[in-house]
Amino acid sequence: MSSPDPTPEGESRELTMAQAIREAIAEEMRRDSSVFVMGEDVAEAGTPFKVLSGLVEEFGPERVIDTPISEPGFTGMGVGAAMTGRRPVVDIMFGDFLGLVMDQVANQAAKVHYMSGGKLSVPLTIRTTMGASRRSAAQHSQSLHAWVSHIPGLKVVLPSTPYDAKGLMKTAIRDNSPVVFFEDKMNYQQRGQVPVAEYTIPLGVADIKRPGKDVTVIATSSMVLVAMEAAEVLAQEGIECEVVDPRTTVPLDREALINSVGRTTRAVVVDEGHRSYGVGAELAAVVSEGAFYFLDAPVRRLGAMDVPIPFSPVLEDLTVPTVQGLVDTVRELCGRK
Repeated sequence: MSSPDPTPEGESRELTMAQAIREAIAEEMRRDSSVFVMGEDVAEAGTPFKVLSGLVEEFGPERVIDTPISEPGFTGMGVGAAMTGRRPVVDIMFGDFLGLVMDQVANQAAKVHYMSGGKLSVPLTIRTTMGASRRSAAQHSQSLHAWVSHIPGLKVVLPSTPYDAKGLMKTAIRDNSPVVFFEDKMNYQQRGQVPVAEYTIPLGVADIKRPGKDVTVIATSSMVLVAMEAAEVLAQEGIECEVVDPRTTVPLDREALINSVGRTTRAVVVDEGHRSYGVGAELAAVVSEGAFYFLDAPVRRLGAMDVPIPFSPVLEDLTVPTVQGLVDTVRELCGRK
């Protein structure tokens, strides 16, 4: 599937999201010798999804480090390395394994700057995955970005396109705060235009992926593609959706979300995390509070069902938001159903 990004100015070429992420990390490693990668199967295997293939050949095993199967151990090493001047990119193979490293991430990385009175920083980037529909069952299919978005001191990135993935990854590596960077497994082969020239994308700046006047659809990560497809269907019925991608949950571009809803007067939030107590609920609250006097209808939200992700393909597909589900929700919101 092609990226919803417009063709960037200047020379560009088409890359997959996996290629864009690899290119960003390689460029940062060439630019800054303090950047290194560590994690399970990141060197010879290039990760199970082959995102990092080729890095060890260029930078060697001293900077692309295969670790033992001990997420708490190598994440702790990454925190320590960051505190002493390095810029580690720590690879957590599946986002489901964040539970193993929550002490290192939530109690150490997120708090060191505050507990040291600003004397220490943790310029750590944690790469991990999210997303279902890959038939990987309950322990390898969760979208747990709400967990880390809830922790003060962490920044959280959710790219939806190759263009965004590269620019945001470069910014994350250069940031002096710990950043958790979520990559949806289903997006790795998504293709899009990526500039040849150097560029970065600031954290905390949302992007309007498609302008519209009737309803704002706020979508995260792979749900941006769901929203774009639904918008195409709805456009044929005379309903113009504005698709807004926050790109980062922390920092969050509240102003962009509120301004969009102020123009369209209706809003739907679609996020692949579980519906209850999730990112979707927070985004809906931001809009409900900030754009209350503009709203012509209550804010709606779509999220994953509050069940463990099933292994059965038929059941798994029912648990996450779909194009048809979003189309039906927008129709109802606009009084067309």
